[in-house]
Amino acid sequence: MLFNSLTYALFLPIVVALYWASPIKLRVPILLIASYVFYMSWRPVFILLILGLTVVNYFFGFFIHRSQKNKKPWLFAAVATNLITLSFFKYAYFLNDVLVSALKPLGMAPPAMPFDIILPLGISFFVFEFIHYVVDVYRGSEPIKSFLAFSLFASFFPTQIAGPIKRFQDFIPQFLSPAKFSIKDFDSGVSLILLGLFKKVLLADNLAFFVQGGFQHPELFNSLDLWIFTYAFAFQIYFDFSGYTDIARGSAMLFGYKVPINFNLPYLAKNISEFWHRWHISLSTWLRDYLFIPLGGSRGSRWNVYRNLMITMSLGGLWHGASMHFLIWGVFHGAMLGLHKMFKESRTWLSERGHNWLSAAVDSPVGSILSTLLTFHVVCIGWVLFRADTVAVAGDMLRKLFFIDSIAGNVPANAMALPAINYPLIYPAIFLLLPVLALSHIIMGYVDKTKWVERSPRLVKAAWCCALMFMILVFSPDKSPKFIYFQF
Repeated sequence: MLFNSLTYALFLPIVVALYWASPIKLRVPILLIASYVFYMSWRPVFILLILGLTVVNYFFGFFIHRSQKNKKPWLFAAVATNLITLSFFKYAYFLNDVLVSALKPLGMAPPAMPFDIILPLGISFFVFEFIHYVVDVYRGSEPIKSFLAFSLFASFFPTQIAGPIKRFQDFIPQFLSPAKFSIKDFDSGVSLILLGLFKKVLLADNLAFFVQGGFQHPELFNSLDLWIFTYAFAFQIYFDFSGYTDIARGSAMLFGYKVPINFNLPYLAKNISEFWHRWHISLSTWLRDYLFIPLGGSRGSRWNVYRNLMITMSLGGLWHGASMHFLIWGVFHGAMLGLHKMFKESRTWLSERGHNWLSAAVDSPVGSILSTLLTFHVVCIGWVLFRADTVAVAGDMLRKLFFIDSIAGNVPANAMALPAINYPLIYPAIFLLLPVLALSHIIMGYVDKTKWVERSPRLVKAAWCCALMFMILVFSPDKSPKFIYFQF
């Protein structure tokens, strides 16, 4: 059930009406049943997966909490259970491909996969929530006593498929003091849902059709074309994923629940570290708290810190997808974070010796603008690795982007079947569109960050919602692809 589908447009109001019309004691069960119905709408059999992991992790939490002297074996068993489950569904084919590549030069081949494996929706997100839960119980947090509350924590349908990744310490207390119906929350929730649909349907989906042609057939385009496709994808993935998050947060608000924000004007970041504090915030903080810090974090020698950064971001890349280009994307960001740390250390070293010219240059208005532009282009280079279908295609595109080499390959046999679009003729339109997209990124981020709609008079809220609905209905494409992060 997609957020941008008619089914969800019917499902959500019905659940909201049932929820608020029911006695307080029945609201959590109603929301839990609705969440399971939502998950089963894709493939009913996978309800057994999320339900099974819910039961297992619920009991693991108590085993860890009650074992005063032997907590580590229970923690290891809990984390291993979650990671093995995730690895089986998400990485079995990837590991098999790696094994095939390793054995092929030796004239050997592993046995073929005896069955097909289908990746369950949302498994990467709810598995990370389960790991967060058992680790925090190990660290001293009280386990969740109510099985219904714990079940809803993992399966809550607004965040079930693509986050944001919740923390149970923030989410569970909202059950303990049930919210009363609030017109303010309802207004804010509806406006967030419409803003998310605007980002997804109007901006991301229209960009998707343009981006697809460039990344599927990069051999047909020159360097300038490929830079435009890269910029377009940078905004596509932002509007797609932040649009999903807005719909998720807005849907949760209709029930009186708050879930964390996931984006904070990421393309205005002045360095790559700041970018990861603004982009997919719930994942980046999870990686920091449950991977980077346990590895040693920023403690120890300089090289240990670089190693920890590289391991964290490499595994973060693999979390996004079981493919070599996702791994390389993670390695790339780990390397960029390492370089940024080196730069910070050099800047501090110079400042301590009275040489403040570098700090002054970076902190100046011109330096801030250049830093933001440089960071955005570093992120865009990473997006090429992220979006390209294979490492070879990404490498060819990057060589062409930097005028190092032309795309090595022949024009595909079906090239004549591509849409008859003369891309150079639409350069003026594209160069006008990019500032519009950048401005949209700033305006919509500002609206969310400042809660402008929540603080506005009701007439302004109504006008805002009507304007969003009008633009969604008039300018949306005929087909709307599924959300990009649904594949993870």
